Amino acid sequence: MTPSPQTTSPGIRQKLHPIAGGAALLIISLFWISTAVSELSGSGALIRAVKMAVPWGFLLLVPALLLTGASGAALAKGRQGKLISAKQKRMPVIAANGVLVLVPAALFLAARAEAGKIDTVFYAVQALELVAGAVNIWLLTLNMRDGLKMTARRRQARKERASPSC
Repeated sequence: MTPSPQTTSPGIRQKLHPIAGGAALLIISLFWISTAVSELSGSGALIRAVKMAVPWGFLLLVPALLLTGASGAALAKGRQGKLISAKQKRMPVIAANGVLVLVPAALFLAARAEAGKIDTVFYAVQALELVAGAVNIWLLTLNMRDGLKMTARRRQARKERASPSC
């Protein structure tokens, strides 16, 4: 049995969380950029290839998001502060956006692309997906920024405790 982020040591969670979060943000950004580039190219074949590939990317994205969420929850357990609170408030929006908009849109667009139906309905859903994806990229970037601030504060506090007072 693989240990869950809750049963691993805090040091491992502190390393796992930014790696998984960074991977998730990178994958979502790659989805978004690939979609934008394919649309701007105007190539039906490229649009189709990108839309067909995105659902396969979920095989990497979903575990990265699960590890990020579980390790983040474990790291935040028993802690308080504005940055933790802000991150916790963003997560339900990110999750709902992904589950209710992005995943269904990606599956719908893949099916339409495979059927060769790149039409007005396709582009309307594509526009919604791009907006929702941009929102998630922005929110995840804010979470990463706040996580980096928390890490910097924690390192500074450790440094101050380790240095002798004059």
